[in-house]
Amino acid sequence: MIHVVAIITAKPGKREEFLRHAHANLAAVRAEKGCIEYGPTVDLEGMGNAKFGPDTFVVIEKWQTADDLKAHSVAPHMKAYAEKTRDLVASRAVHVLQTA
Repeated sequence: MIHVVAIITAKPGKREEFLRHAHANLAAVRAEKGCIEYGPTVDLEGMGNAKFGPDTFVVIEKWQTADDLKAHSVAPHMKAYAEKTRDLVASRAVHVLQTA
């Protein structure tokens, strides 16, 4: 199983707009071959000892294989999503992990 943690910081005040695009893309991603889990997350108020902050969200993903993840990255709906959100992003860090 492949795990992905994508930490995305939107430009100031743009997180909600970015999340609207992310939510609109969920059904297409979750229908992809090998997608086990995929969804954006944000800080839970009052919990934890560190915060990502008001402009950041984290996409948690699980894929059956690395090939499934590679296919996801070039899927037409992901290219369209990238176009729609390109100008909303301040930074992005994508961690691709495997079970230890």
